[in-house]
Amino acid sequence: MALGLNVTEPEDTCSDDDCPFHGELSVRGQLIEGEVASTAMDKTVVVEREYDVFVPKYDRYMKRRSRVPAHAPECFDVSEGDTVRIAETRPLSKTKSHALVEITDRGDA
Repeated sequence: MALGLNVTEPEDTCSDDDCPFHGELSVRGQLIEGEVASTAMDKTVVVEREYDVFVPKYDRYMKRRSRVPAHAPECFDVSEGDTVRIAETRPLSKTKSHALVEITDRGDA
C-alpha cells in the first residue's frame, strides 16, 4: 500500500517527477474509476466514466458521460479499453488535475 490509498505499487520504476509513486507528486481528494478512452497524447490518458441521471419529466434515467484527462506516468503501460483508477492532484496543466494510480482491469488486448 502506498500513497495512503489501497492501491498496489507498479513493478516498474520511472524517473518522472510527476509520478505519485516515484516522484514528488502528492495525491488528495477524489478517486475516479473509469475506462481509458484515449492514449493519443504524450504522458496523458483520457478516462471516461458513464453514469445515470434521473429525468423527472419522463420518469426515466438517461446516460451521461464525463471525460477526465489524467497524467500517465512512465511506470504504467496503459492502453485503450483498460479500466483504471485515477486520483486528484494539484493542477499539472490547464486541463490535467488527476494522475493514474492503478490499472484495475486490462481491456480486450
